[in-house]
Amino acid sequence: MPSDAKHRPVYVISVAAELVDMHPQTLRLYERKGLIRPGRSSGKTRLYSERDIEHLREIRRLTQELGVNLAGVEEVMRLQHELDDLQGEFEAEIERIEGELREQARRPEALPAEGGRLDPRDRPVYVISIAAELVDMHPQTLRLYERKQLIRPGRSSGKTRLYSERDIDHLREIRRLTQELGVNLAGVEEIMRLRHQLDAARLGLESNVRRIQEDITERMTKLRTLPQGEAESDLDTKTGEGDPL
Repeated sequence: MPSDAKHRPVYVISVAAELVDMHPQTLRLYERKGLIRPGRSSGKTRLYSERDIEHLREIRRLTQELGVNLAGVEEVMRLQHELDDLQGEFEAEIERIEGELREQARRPEALPAEGGRLDPRDRPVYVISIAAELVDMHPQTLRLYERKQLIRPGRSSGKTRLYSERDIDHLREIRRLTQELGVNLAGVEEIMRLRHQLDAARLGLESNVRRIQEDITERMTKLRTLPQGEAESDLDTKTGEGDPL
């Protein structure tokens, strides 16, 4: 979980319920459903963070303003929690890489591994007729979902729609939400918006980690030519450590 102040558990359940205009029993129900994940004090008292308050307000918006059923809300909040967890993973990865950078400055012969590559599941390959057959939908339905921004196919140089494996997964997810869970279109739009946001966040994490690793490689190459003491001093300057100016 990210370590910033918004995720620090500070509000007891009575205060949290008052902030979001809900009954404390409603907050307990949402916790049992996995929609909200409050922290605990050493005495096991529920403590809610600012992020929890935002999530509770989002639940109220989905149910009261958009009419999303509970199954849809569960999907939305699961994705919200995945986004929060992904941010925490990113922060932890940055800390790990910074530690690796400091360690390798003392062993400059070692270089970090090369970063990852773009997921082949994102490569657009299927024309609309094939994509529609794969997900058992009419091509016009896929065009409607694109206009609603539930799906975002790529384009060939001739502007032909091309769908990736991930797009196919998203279309199957839309069918599951609408046909199996009875989620209305407003709920599906919220869920797919979060899915796209989560995919983009994951790609961004991979890209940032790869960029940092490449930067480490470049620094390690330069540090090899410096004396040991000077190399460590240069490293501290680049990572923001050492004595303030």
